[in-house]
Amino acid sequence: MHARTSVRRPLRHDDRRLARSAATRAAVVEALLALLEAGDAQPSMPRIAARAGVSVRSVFQHFADREALYAAAADRQTARIAGLTAPLDSGGPLAIRAAALAAQRARVFALIAPVRRAALLIAPVSPAIAVRLAAIRAAQRREVAQLFAVELRRLSPARRRRRAAAAAALSGFSTWHVLRAQQGLGTAAAQRAVAEALVALLSAR
Repeated sequence: MHARTSVRRPLRHDDRRLARSAATRAAVVEALLALLEAGDAQPSMPRIAARAGVSVRSVFQHFADREALYAAAADRQTARIAGLTAPLDSGGPLAIRAAALAAQRARVFALIAPVRRAALLIAPVSPAIAVRLAAIRAAQRREVAQLFAVELRRLSPARRRRRAAAAAALSGFSTWHVLRAQQGLGTAAAQRAVAEALVALLSAR
């Protein structure tokens, strides 16, 4: 028998055009994220275009407006961190679960901190960012509720809601930002502070 050989057909004009369009779109999104990561919290379209190596006109050919670009960048950022948020084991001692959550959040927050700070500034005027941040917070609340279900189940409904909300806040980005940027804790110390606070909160009667 003869091995079957595959013949790669040359890209048609339309295929090349679509490939170029996708590459330009991706470059603009990456440029925006790079500027945010560099501390430029609200980069202008000319700065985004220059970073991407395209014209401002080209940016608007691929994104109807700034809101559309923000939405694409937020989705790209979400995809970037997906591999860092594997489901955590909800069994085992409370201290182990709290430490695992604090460690996972520390990895994520260290990566996204500049972009998340910019997103918080943009959210009041950007429905696309506001909706995505709300979805992230909801997912984090669900994770907390599942991870600490044993401790939360023993409480009355009202106390359970308060305790779950407090645990979500303790393990959220705002607490991480305060510990790192305002209280001056290093990464390891901030991570440990969150884990210890979660244990104290969830073991209280």
